[in-house]
Amino acid sequence: MAHLIGGEDLHIEFPTRTVFEGVTVGINEGQRIGIVGRNGDGKSTLLKMLGGRLTPDSGKVTLRGGTRIGYLDQADRLDDTLTVGQSIVGDAPEYEWASNPQIRDVIAGLVSDLDWEAPVSALSGGQRRRVALAALLAGEWEVLMLDEPTNHLDVEAITWLANHLKTRWNKNSGGLLTVTHDRWFLDEVCTDTWEVHDGVVEPFEGGYAAYILQRVERDRQAAAAEAKRQNLMRKELAWLRRGAPARTSKPKFRIDTANALIADVPPVRNKVELSQMAVSRLGKDVVDIDNVDVSFDDPTQPGGKRDVLKKVTWHIGPGERTGILGVNGAGKSTLLGLVTGATTPSAGRVKRGKTVVVATLTQQLDELWEVENDRVSDVIGRKKTTYVAGGKEMTPGQLLERLGFTSAQLSTPVRDLSGGQKRRLQLLLILLDEPNVLILDEPSNDLDTDMLAAMEDLLDTWPGTLLVVSHDRYLMERVTDQQYAIIDGTFRHLPGGVDQYLQLSAAGAGGSSAGAVAGSPLDKRAAADSQDAAAEASAPKAGGAEVRAAQKEMNQIDRKLGKLADQKAKLEEKMAAHDPADYEGLAALSAEVQSLQDEVDELELRWMELSDIVA
Repeated sequence: MAHLIGGEDLHIEFPTRTVFEGVTVGINEGQRIGIVGRNGDGKSTLLKMLGGRLTPDSGKVTLRGGTRIGYLDQADRLDDTLTVGQSIVGDAPEYEWASNPQIRDVIAGLVSDLDWEAPVSALSGGQRRRVALAALLAGEWEVLMLDEPTNHLDVEAITWLANHLKTRWNKNSGGLLTVTHDRWFLDEVCTDTWEVHDGVVEPFEGGYAAYILQRVERDRQAAAAEAKRQNLMRKELAWLRRGAPARTSKPKFRIDTANALIADVPPVRNKVELSQMAVSRLGKDVVDIDNVDVSFDDPTQPGGKRDVLKKVTWHIGPGERTGILGVNGAGKSTLLGLVTGATTPSAGRVKRGKTVVVATLTQQLDELWEVENDRVSDVIGRKKTTYVAGGKEMTPGQLLERLGFTSAQLSTPVRDLSGGQKRRLQLLLILLDEPNVLILDEPSNDLDTDMLAAMEDLLDTWPGTLLVVSHDRYLMERVTDQQYAIIDGTFRHLPGGVDQYLQLSAAGAGGSSAGAVAGSPLDKRAAADSQDAAAEASAPKAGGAEVRAAQKEMNQIDRKLGKLADQKAKLEEKMAAHDPADYEGLAALSAEVQSLQDEVDELELRWMELSDIVA
């Protein structure tokens, strides 16, 4: 593979610390590199040096002749005086950019819901991000450098971006460097991973999953080496005295060795134990939302009302872990407001259990405003002295350590913490209040991949009902057991998870922004392209006999699902009336409920397959 960019012996330091010392890296054609590491360790600094945005104190960066670099900053650099269209294609005539399939794809994928003539100054932060990304991707570049490209993007846009980057260049051409905390995106796009830590850049093969496996193996080897260190010192000394040549090559990572390391690791959550603890804390009833409508006053709409939610029914049980998907503005916050009591339904009924205590991890860090001048140790000292996590009693200080705080940081004023540290402290304070229903609203903001893993580990032992709204697909699938979506105001279960939601969105049923650019001269062309694509994608229809057989099986599944729902309800009533001290009995009942739920999930997936045939 041809060399694109090289950084040789890079050294850079800031007034308080040295960030990199003697780092040498290179990017070859065909490489798609994800950069990971703790917040503050230098990921963006490395990207800026390689992209020519920052000059190292020593060392040099070299580019192959003619290499063009496209760079996306964390903050956009859009000109507020321009329109959306001017920001993306400049003053180029329509026939130039509209005849370019790459530009048409970028426009349809990122800004199809925006007014082409709208001024940039009128856009929201998320809309500005999409315009800035579209403006970059519309250009021709040999190398793209993206700093947190998924910030402010929803699940659909992130999925589109991943697919675009995978197909933008031929397999062995082009280069990508991206700093991101979105682990699904790293796995989907990247062929290599660079970990930035302690002033060095350590390369790994593969995306995020492969990187984690290799890191486990590296740490295991380090632990084994330390345990044997005393016994090996004499041999090592003899080796050095013989003047052994330096070992500059490393053996390839062996996936079978890594898999052996995790072969006997138990599931991330003990569902039976968490379920019985949740029932003992919550009882049978958590929140029941029955046939609820929500509308708000809006003079621009017919009748002066805007319908946000329509005929929503959702029975939230003890210990459920549910993810909620939907485009921005679909009504996710309104739905959560029904759970917390902040939203009043226009019609229908909302019933909350008597023992329900709801807490919300907000995006705004509201819980820390009143204590921003206090030290971390003083803030947590006002809470409980102990907390049980994973069956072990821990002090708040031990919990902070589990979430990545050092003992020195306990004396730091809250206002001086980084964004990620504030986010972790916010979560800890909420957990110490011991709610039994926890709502997480974009919890991954400001957290690096290690801290996200630490937070997920802590949530794995939390015995309550968990509701998550997030555009971070990895986190959504990691901490929740089921997903729902708000689609055109209705609330829909997704047995197929995020993949099913994306399929619905691509088909136009997700309330997504897929379509032609509003107010753009590309309207008719995009509509025609969409019709052509739909015609090409349409499969031959099933025969009459096959349709009838599928319909018959769907009817059977409907009847069986009804019976299973009755059985599950009876078991849950039995659990609620059961002696909380009888853990074995509760565990057996909980296992029966889980078995029924597994059967329901399988039947729902089969029903979906059959519905495609009938349709």
